[in-house]
Amino acid sequence: MIFRLTHDCAPCFKLLPQDWQAGIVPFWDDYKASTNCYLLFDDNEIVAGGLVFSKCPPDMFYAEKEAAFYFNNQYLYVGFIYVIEERRQQNLGSIWLENLKKTHPKQAFWLTIEELKLDAFYVKNGFKAVESLQNSGATEVVYVYNPI
Repeated sequence: MIFRLTHDCAPCFKLLPQDWQAGIVPFWDDYKASTNCYLLFDDNEIVAGGLVFSKCPPDMFYAEKEAAFYFNNQYLYVGFIYVIEERRQQNLGSIWLENLKKTHPKQAFWLTIEELKLDAFYVKNGFKAVESLQNSGATEVVYVYNPI
């Protein structure tokens, strides 16, 4: 497996479901200078990807106060993590997160999830649920990762 920072995020966007693409692609020109895109490759095939933001991403505007708190405390936001369908259940999401943490060993991260069934995945990967937010009637949970 190869984990790589890329400045061409188009391949990462192509991985994403259409509704996720709609949440980032139209805004990309405003975010590309403050966002890193990381891809996970297996035999030259992209199997997972995700974005790391240093300013509030467009899908988090409903929680600007919380975002400001985390960014002001030097956390980076991890979003749009995606593993291709045919490679799910192979630990690739964990491998992606492990590589991100190895690449930035002293960095704290935060993220949100709306699919609460993902709680065990993020806890297993060192994240801790710290608060719940409401977004259009849906509950999202904020998770943080603090390096040791």
